[in-house]
Amino acid sequence: MLQRPRRNRKSEVIRQMVQETHVSAANLIFPLFIVEGENQKTEVSSMPGIFRYSVDNLLREVESCMKLGLNSFDLFPNIDEALKDKYATEGHRDESLYLRAIRAVKNEFPESCVVTDVAMDPYSSDGHDGIFENGEILNDETLEVLGKMALAHAQSGADIIAPSDMMDGRVGYIRKVLDDAGYAGVSIMSYTAKYASAFYGPFRDALNSAPKFGDKKTYQMNPANQREALIEAALDEAEGADFLMVKPGLPYLDVIKLLKDNTELPIAAYNVSGEYAMIKAAVQNGWLNEQRSVTEVLASFRRAGASAILTYHAKEVLLNKWL
Repeated sequence: MLQRPRRNRKSEVIRQMVQETHVSAANLIFPLFIVEGENQKTEVSSMPGIFRYSVDNLLREVESCMKLGLNSFDLFPNIDEALKDKYATEGHRDESLYLRAIRAVKNEFPESCVVTDVAMDPYSSDGHDGIFENGEILNDETLEVLGKMALAHAQSGADIIAPSDMMDGRVGYIRKVLDDAGYAGVSIMSYTAKYASAFYGPFRDALNSAPKFGDKKTYQMNPANQREALIEAALDEAEGADFLMVKPGLPYLDVIKLLKDNTELPIAAYNVSGEYAMIKAAVQNGWLNEQRSVTEVLASFRRAGASAILTYHAKEVLLNKWL
């Protein structure tokens, strides 16, 4: 035999030499949950090793991550039910928990990259990503609320705005709001292909943000569809998005690859809470090797074409030197 592919696998040195896909700290974004109060750190029961932090402890966590070389963070708020209303006004109130957290992180760590979530559901008494009226999620009326949130985030120091609502036209609306207010330098990471997935359960536990009724199938995408993502991607790119995100990640590697092959914009993948919880449960039961499982998952996102990976594994892979 003239060709023996195994020759390039015969030692660790050679395997590393010909390795095609690499994951580094620069590719990772760490989602962090925030709660009101002081000195709070409570574990999310369905996400072992992941916590909700009060702002003071959030700063300590960010600092510990940055010492590991992890510099990008996506913040998500757990809002008291008493502060929620139909129009998610807490989402852009100046002294809200979320805006205070953004300011605190950027003031303390100006070199960090703060990604912010723009959607109504954490602040909505209905638990939906849009205004609900007469049995329907109102698209265009919701855009005004999203624009107010995005502007408040930018004014608080956000580096990247990430609209996760899946309303039509929201990228263009937010881009205009930001540009008109003098925030042309703030990026938009659009949740371009966000599917109506079963894998969001632990995240909704962490934020107590599940819909109070119905589901999100009229605005999040059908899990059976692939090429529909190209329509969303073309619209988001035309409207001024800087990144295109696919969420969830693992069940939609084909969609990540499809977008990568059809745009020059960087692709982000969200390794969501349900994916994290599955690995943790299997590891706790002795069914999987954690290091090998996690690094294989992260490599799959990079191999499919993702430049950025939002993952709850971000800190542990650096702390344990798994990459």
